[in-house]
Amino acid sequence: MASPELSSSSAHPAFLAASTPRAIHDALIGDEQKEFVRRYGEEMSAAALSLDLTGVLAVLNTFREIAETTERHGPDAHIRMLAQVADLQHGRAVPTIGAAQHRAEIDAKLGR
Repeated sequence: MASPELSSSSAHPAFLAASTPRAIHDALIGDEQKEFVRRYGEEMSAAALSLDLTGVLAVLNTFREIAETTERHGPDAHIRMLAQVADLQHGRAVPTIGAAQHRAEIDAKLGR
């Protein structure tokens, strides 16, 4: 049973403020959601036995970063990035541009 201090609505641990497991899960897409549920469940089970949340917090942090990237760039861009990673892992060529062209594109967007 939870202690009264922890069950009151005014007690909110700082490390869960904006990155609850539900929020992280909902921001992920496709297989990443399934992987999050699997790894989070494994770490929660281990934490229940060891009373050590280190693994749980590591999973939350890892998948929070993926979720933030997905939200920042959008699901379509994230899917394209995952496809490019798969291509690279299988030795297939991916389109690239040189640093000079990339700088020129950034400068153009910034109006320089």
